[in-house]
Amino acid sequence: MKGTIKKLTDKGFGFISSEGQEKDLFFHSNSLVGVQFNELREGDEVTYEVEQSEKGPNAVNVQRA
Repeated sequence: MKGTIKKLTDKGFGFISSEGQEKDLFFHSNSLVGVQFNELREGDEVTYEVEQSEKGPNAVNVQRA
């Protein structure tokens, strides 16, 4: 799937907005592939997969598009 980094925090996680999705998806820095968390900026385009967790869907395998 494709989306855009909507928000980044100083705690190593952020949120991705995606067209057609009502809620933003949570992602953790451990879910990044080929990019470091501190290299990402709000507004960056990314690709990702969705995985279900105890707290709901999360973005995993997050990479720059």
